[in-house]
Amino acid sequence: MLVVLVIIGLLAGLVAPRLFSRLDASKLQVADTQVKMLRSAVMTLQLDIGRFPTNDEQLTLLSAPPADAREAALWRGPYLDGKLPLDPWGHAYQYSVPGADGQPFALYSLGADGKAGGSGDGADIGFLPPR
Repeated sequence: MLVVLVIIGLLAGLVAPRLFSRLDASKLQVADTQVKMLRSAVMTLQLDIGRFPTNDEQLTLLSAPPADAREAALWRGPYLDGKLPLDPWGHAYQYSVPGADGQPFALYSLGADGKAGGSGDGADIGFLPPR
């Protein structure tokens, strides 16, 4: 019985790290996919009202019309099914104007560590702000 338990323990010790590395990779892929989906929603919003959300508005314009009556008449939202998602690590996606390299906005996840910068699964993911 002890021999069987030792063998099971050894197998678990070998298999578990591989499974957890797969989990980290899948979270990175989910974050990248969600950023692209949110970017598409922001671009659609811009086509409708003629501008991108401001730093004050953030991504709330995807689910609620702008305060300006003229823009509210052009708003065709909500642009998301359901509420604004959190990244796979439970943090809010970051939005700011302008983006890096001439992009009109930055939209990104702070990664697993929830802090700007980082590397590996703690790296920022998406369309980053100017540094």
